[in-house]
Amino acid sequence: MTTAMPTGVPVEADVPAAVPTPKGVAATKRIRRRRRPVRWISSTIAVVFCLVWIFPVYWMVNTAFKPRSEALTSTPLFAPAHPTIENFVTAFTRADFLVYLGNSTIVVVGAVVLSLALGILASAALSRFRFRGRRPILVAILLVQMLPGTALLIPQFLIFNQVGLTGTYAGLILAYVAAVLPFSIWVMRGFFLAIPMEVEEAARIDGASTWQVLTKVLFPLVMPGMIATSVFAFIAAWNDYIVAYTFMQDQAQYTLPVWLASFTTQTTGTDFTGQMAASVLFSLPVVVFFMIVQRNLVSGMSAGAVKG
Repeated sequence: MTTAMPTGVPVEADVPAAVPTPKGVAATKRIRRRRRPVRWISSTIAVVFCLVWIFPVYWMVNTAFKPRSEALTSTPLFAPAHPTIENFVTAFTRADFLVYLGNSTIVVVGAVVLSLALGILASAALSRFRFRGRRPILVAILLVQMLPGTALLIPQFLIFNQVGLTGTYAGLILAYVAAVLPFSIWVMRGFFLAIPMEVEEAARIDGASTWQVLTKVLFPLVMPGMIATSVFAFIAAWNDYIVAYTFMQDQAQYTLPVWLASFTTQTTGTDFTGQMAASVLFSLPVVVFFMIVQRNLVSGMSAGAVKG
């Protein structure tokens, strides 16, 4: 007795897997052989660039652990023969180190928070809203970003001096915010533009107001841009020397980069080992801050927000 197959039902046939032919295998091997020299060359160039970039950092750490006699030898020592931590003790216990550290902390925290607050609001307005004058504002922000910071130093100092902001933490914070704000706006504007409009429209359909859409929908999705901006603002404010030295009139208000210059005097010259140890201590907060935020720096938090 035979059973008829229902009409319209596809019958799956056993299709053998494609077996690579000898010609295909030979062609694949030839392509791999051709790409191998290119990979070796590119890898070698990358390694050379990494070594060139990391060597000054290595030499800074190397000198920080050397006694003064080993640091001043005519023949360079690529590793300290008698490593010591005395240089770090000297740098940490140097006069006013904790005062300058507190000044840097106040200025950096203020610059990061203010640049984030202004940057995210400005970038949201320039990317999600349409109003007259939007394009000229974008062009002006780009032009300001292209100007060198030293060209703006004297005009900023004259303006801040007229309004009484020189010699104050608020003036120094505003100077740093003015330097990093164009970059912050451009970076976060790109993240806002990458968010599909369907996400915002869905929130509005659910009854969310404009402020709720910004704070509960858009702001969490641009978190990677906020983190990238905070890293840039942190490094710009933490490493700056010339603006802090120009704007702050009292030595008790100087920041750590100005403190590093105190290791060079006209009477004793430059204390290279102490300065390198101080530079290591000075670099640690930047490294720690980057390690904290690096996981979220390039994470795509908007991935999968809209399904096709």
